[in-house]
Amino acid sequence: MAERLVVIGGDAGGMSAASQARRRRSADDLSIVAFERGRFTSYSACGIPYWVGGLVEERDELIARTPAVFRDDFDIDVRTRHEVVDIDLDRREVIAVALDEGRREVREPFDQLVYATGAVPVHPHWAQEGISGVFGVQTLDDGDALHAWLQRDPKPARAVVVGGGYIGVEMAEAMINRGLAVTLVERGAQPMSTVDPDMGALVADKLRSLGIEVLSGRTVTGLGHDGGVVSAVHTAEGSIPADIVVLGLGIKPNTALARTAGLPLGPTGGIRVDLRMRVVGAPGVWAAGDCVESVHRVTGRPVHIALGTHANKQGRVAGINIGGGYATFPGVIGTAVTRVCDLEVARTGLLSKEAEAAGFAFVTASVESTNRAGYFPGADPMTVKLLAERGTGRLLGAQIVGRSEAAKRIDPLAVALWNKMTVEDMVGLDLGYAPPYAPVWDPVLIAARKAVEALGIH
Repeated sequence: MAERLVVIGGDAGGMSAASQARRRRSADDLSIVAFERGRFTSYSACGIPYWVGGLVEERDELIARTPAVFRDDFDIDVRTRHEVVDIDLDRREVIAVALDEGRREVREPFDQLVYATGAVPVHPHWAQEGISGVFGVQTLDDGDALHAWLQRDPKPARAVVVGGGYIGVEMAEAMINRGLAVTLVERGAQPMSTVDPDMGALVADKLRSLGIEVLSGRTVTGLGHDGGVVSAVHTAEGSIPADIVVLGLGIKPNTALARTAGLPLGPTGGIRVDLRMRVVGAPGVWAAGDCVESVHRVTGRPVHIALGTHANKQGRVAGINIGGGYATFPGVIGTAVTRVCDLEVARTGLLSKEAEAAGFAFVTASVESTNRAGYFPGADPMTVKLLAERGTGRLLGAQIVGRSEAAKRIDPLAVALWNKMTVEDMVGLDLGYAPPYAPVWDPVLIAARKAVEALGIH
């Protein structure tokens, strides 16, 4: 009798786990069933703003593997448009409903279970009033619905994006590229709270230069509508006309099903797992992706950082272990990049407020440099900011805002931070140099040198 693996969630974490388990165990030894509420599997949610904005021509270019590929090439029984509504750990079965078949109930037994439901957008009370034209952007089905709304007749002319994080600024740019007038409403002092305020100010300036109206320090209180179709966004300072509203208010782990089943949740709201991605205290149950919490390698504390890179790695670890191998997930440091038109934004490790909250004593060092030799055509400015711990000089975090070739410079900084290097160590790093690619002193090295000075090391 083949052992039975059931996967809840058909994107990065779930299907990485299923694929890795299949590579190690045949269908005669392990049968695999995957339930997915939407219509798509293994797609790039991060690419949705670029498809909506027209930089990616076809939606299907975002799909890495279709359900048919998983069925035919991997012998994985993928059931799309099936929503799991309950997990019975005592009976070792999941209960799902077939959404396109009148919510027909399906019961599936399991020996091993992978919980990979991802995250859900934060929907405030005012966005839950059944008004059409209001969209979160979490799944490809969400992107499909938003893209279809932009094609309606008459076409929307005014977009309001609520929230200035990664999705917010990327969707604001996408709306501009589609020819809409765009207003971005941000509750904080400025957009991009994922970097320090001095760095976020550079992003706000860029958004305004694109013609995006940035309204900071505003809290949305409600929506106006005309016959059930959104027509305005209300704030305490007044109303903003809108034909489409995009929510960029962040996300939270999709753990309602886990909570009901009695699976343990951590302080971040994500599922608690061990290094092998086993759910703590639940034999035979694994979890991966945006629904779990991870350990931050700098602070040692649990964090919830939702990125496709983490989801794929965590799913791979779970699948290797289910398949009889041995693998662990080493934690995260929060490396992320994004782009607003030609402005690139990157970070790794801790922001200033996070370092303070973790109890570190630290210095900061910011430098302005260029991506290439100053005399070389195409040399553009960039700002690099480092945080280093007082006493030890250990790198705690880094941020970069600049143009061409700026964002990926976060990678050597992430490697240095991952390996607990000091800024004094970093000054001597042997980085690549040629005038088309860097000044003779790379911006990373200049920032490290300045951090050493701020620490009083000579």
